[in-house]
Amino acid sequence: MNKFSDPLAVISPITDATPALAENTMKRGFYTILAAQFFSSLGDNVLLFAAIALLKSMDAPAWQIPVLQQFFVFAFILLAPFVGSYADALPKGQVMFISNSIKILGCLAMLLGLHPLIAYGFVGLGAALYSPAKYGILTEYLPVERLVWANGWMEGLTVAAIILGAIFGGLIIGPRAEGQIVRQLNEMAFNGGIDTAPEFAILVILGIYLIAAVLNYFIPKLAIEHALTHRDPIFLVKEFRQSFVMLWKDSLGQVSLAVTSLFWGAGTCLRFIILAWSAAALKLELEQATQLTAVVAVGLAIGSIIAAKSVPVTHAVKVLPLGIAMGLVVLAMVWVTDWQVALLLLIIIGILAGSFLIPLNALLQLRGHLLMGSGHSIAVQNFNENLSILLMLGAYSLMIKADFSIDTIVIVFGLFIAFSMGVIHRIHGHDQDFNP
Repeated sequence: MNKFSDPLAVISPITDATPALAENTMKRGFYTILAAQFFSSLGDNVLLFAAIALLKSMDAPAWQIPVLQQFFVFAFILLAPFVGSYADALPKGQVMFISNSIKILGCLAMLLGLHPLIAYGFVGLGAALYSPAKYGILTEYLPVERLVWANGWMEGLTVAAIILGAIFGGLIIGPRAEGQIVRQLNEMAFNGGIDTAPEFAILVILGIYLIAAVLNYFIPKLAIEHALTHRDPIFLVKEFRQSFVMLWKDSLGQVSLAVTSLFWGAGTCLRFIILAWSAAALKLELEQATQLTAVVAVGLAIGSIIAAKSVPVTHAVKVLPLGIAMGLVVLAMVWVTDWQVALLLLIIIGILAGSFLIPLNALLQLRGHLLMGSGHSIAVQNFNENLSILLMLGAYSLMIKADFSIDTIVIVFGLFIAFSMGVIHRIHGHDQDFNP
């Protein structure tokens, strides 16, 4: 077995900015990063469904459900000029620890009665700080030829967290939790005011974030690549603008940024569309519909594995046609009324998504790291991706308020993905392979 087939054999590039670390430290550090990402992502995904259940228990209007995610991503857009510099100026494990601590405070605020939209937005603040650090640390830890592989592991565990989060979230917000666990809590002399299933779920999520924060604390410190020389907000905004323009002007940065932004906007919308579609077409309750969203994540994991094994970062642009195919497959949801067929269709959608996301995400990380530093580039990436999420969820919310049928929404959604990926392929499909 060679070092590229052994997941333990993580070798750090030896540069002036990143000194060689002992092999045991590298193994422990990489596993700690992965474990911390898993628990942090698990908490994010369970919390989404707990917050949805909390809104439903409050009889909130249906359009507030996708708006919930808009509140979450708003911090990514607002703080984009600052979080990249912040992530690059401190040890990234420390940034991740602070970020998860903010998520814990957001959960506490939700438990104490703050409206779910506002409290979930506060959790988004922690996530906005976390993202540049969790991806930026990969480029500091690993050589270029390992980035797709490392992204496969990172996204694979993130997908596992999505799957388990959907399954676990569905269980602890369902009638069983309401009827058994919550009833037992109510019989206790002191239950902390927990008297509904969504509140119990949020309490569990607090523990998950706490585990993530502890793991963040033990991530080995790496040398700081880009010291924060200016603290002036105006300077940081100008610096972010320069990074934004630089990445969009770079041909390979442009295609990878366009595709990843489209994917996360579409992927986030798809999660909410599946919840509504499951109720209308498959007659499923929220608990079962929540778990059905995990099926796309299973396909995403399969696609990620395929991409990690067969698509080097230097050939990433060649996977663009898979995005067009994904949009066309989404259209088939309109004719599906059987849950078994739905499972197969959603797995296929996930496989196609993972197969083009992982190579292009790795390409974007590499170009950003080479052009401006990992933290800065990922902040630009987050800004674009979350702006895409904000706009697409806004369009979805407007369609709900306008009483569009779920079939109409699915058709609009699928055609938009196929058309957008077709335009990107037409512009960049002939880009040549490159040598980093």
